[in-house]
This record gives sequence, C-alpha cells and structure tokens, in this order.
Amino acid sequence: MSQPSAGPIVERVDARHRYEILVDGERAGLTAYRDRGAQRVFHHTEVGDAFAGQGLAALLVQRALTDVRDSGKRVVPVCPYVAKFVEKHDEFADITDPVTPDVLRWLEAELD
Repeated sequence: MSQPSAGPIVERVDARHRYEILVDGERAGLTAYRDRGAQRVFHHTEVGDAFAGQGLAALLVQRALTDVRDSGKRVVPVCPYVAKFVEKHDEFADITDPVTPDVLRWLEAELD
C-alpha cells in the first residue's frame, strides 16, 4: 500500500529568484521575481504541461504572496498571471504596488 501524497509544497529559492511548487518531489512550476528594495517584482509564472489543470499556479502564487506579506515586502505584479490573481484576491491589495514604467525599465536591466 502506498503512502498518500502530502500535497504540493511551495519553496522560496532565493539563489534562483523564484518560488517553486513541488509535487511528489518534482518541480511542477515556478513564479520568478526580483527584489527592488522593499518590493518583490514578479515577472514570470509557469506550470509544466504535465501538471496543468490542477490549480497549482493559483496555489503557488497564493503562497508566494503570503510569504511576501510575512517578510514585510510589497508585491509588484508584472507577470500577467500574478496581476490577474491579485485583481481577484482583495486580501493582497494592501501589499500590491502598481507596475510603473520605472519598474519595467529597472526589471529589463535586471534581467539582461
């Protein structure tokens, strides 16, 4: 008889500037960020095709944003998925900053 899965695990991987969601020890997806002072700028989210349709992206982003709140930082949702998530989840409105041209220029320089 096999052990039941403990469920997805979300880990912050600071060295790679991202949060990863693991299912049975396998990375199923990630949401990438860069820190800009007190802001955590999210710029990309993805879930592997093999894990699509399981609600993992929403779980990943929810736990990442909760971690941002717990760390005292603010969220800048450049990533379209994260932007849509915060629009639908008012509980993160108080820690969300707008995406500005200055932030976009800064992010482009960071990612080059």
